[in-house]
Amino acid sequence: MIRNDAGQVETYSRGKKELRCGITTGASAAAASRAATLLLYRDQYNTLVSVVNPQGVYISVPVESVRRTSGGARAAVIKDGGDDPDVTNGLEIIAHVSPAPGGISIRGGEGVGTVTMPGLPVAVGEPAINPVPLKMIRDAVADLLPEGKGVEITISVPGGAGAAKRTLNHRLGITGGISILGTSGIVRPMSEEALKDSLVPFVSKASALGFNRVVLTPGGMGYAQAVEKYGFKPECVIEMSNYVGFMLEQCADAGMESVLLWGHIGKVAKVAGGIFNTHSRVADGRREVLAAHIALYMPKKELIAEILNINTLEGAVKLLEDRGLHAVFENIAARASRRAEEYVWDRIRVGTVMTARDGRILGMDRSALELGELMGCIRLK
Repeated sequence: MIRNDAGQVETYSRGKKELRCGITTGASAAAASRAATLLLYRDQYNTLVSVVNPQGVYISVPVESVRRTSGGARAAVIKDGGDDPDVTNGLEIIAHVSPAPGGISIRGGEGVGTVTMPGLPVAVGEPAINPVPLKMIRDAVADLLPEGKGVEITISVPGGAGAAKRTLNHRLGITGGISILGTSGIVRPMSEEALKDSLVPFVSKASALGFNRVVLTPGGMGYAQAVEKYGFKPECVIEMSNYVGFMLEQCADAGMESVLLWGHIGKVAKVAGGIFNTHSRVADGRREVLAAHIALYMPKKELIAEILNINTLEGAVKLLEDRGLHAVFENIAARASRRAEEYVWDRIRVGTVMTARDGRILGMDRSALELGELMGCIRLK
């Protein structure tokens, strides 16, 4: 159970349901480090410790075990994701501490990944422990060190290598384990901010590798199609989930020259309608956008009514293809590109490729074709 410094159970409201908050891997590592250091230098066995996040909030964290070792002390915290469990939920986050002549050094052990590619806030060759968790770990032990003494801390996560296989770490160039993450120490259940934060490093990585043009696609299916079927370099293809507007802004802020939006007709139609969070519960207008563009070419009341009442967009695709209305797809793609450029105040050039569920290209605008060629992809012709 995670409690704040007032002793209250942390919850997060989503609609009418109160969901229990959890702790990040970073806060878990900081708590384990503090518990082990308390034993090492103060001979205290603590089953609950408090750590402070960068916002100055105290987070009370249960300690699963703490014991002395031949070279120092060891403490373990069980990663608790609250009501938003992820692949790290239930893993042991362990801190091994040993005396040092001075200062605080932090290393990665078993199950903590190693950064192998540039673009992340951690240098290549270093353990994948992000800057905020590093600071929380340091702050958690600094006040416990005797005069003239230091500590060497090794963070390990048994099972971390296996858990990392179910993450996107491999695309970021993190190998051998999970990342120690968290900007606040607290996991907000189903947090939109947390998901957005997980997408940003892919833009930084692409920029660090020298790419100034990237492909943004909603998910794993689009990623696989762009890379495997159409030959884009995997380092420049970035998943954006539903956060089209947010990721366009991240690309513009990173200095990208252009973006190629790559997605299923349902997602692209929403962007063409000015919808930049494409989650179905946020906004929907796919059929209406499609119907409006059809009306430009074939203003038949019966066809438009059929589109507005059709069950799936795949059904709409067949309907349009049977009637030879391929130009509708190209028109929607061009509209999506223009709306996207307007969204970021024309700071980047945007092209759009619209696909069917099987990855077949339904339509694209001229910018998409030109950007595809500039990015070395010749399969769009």
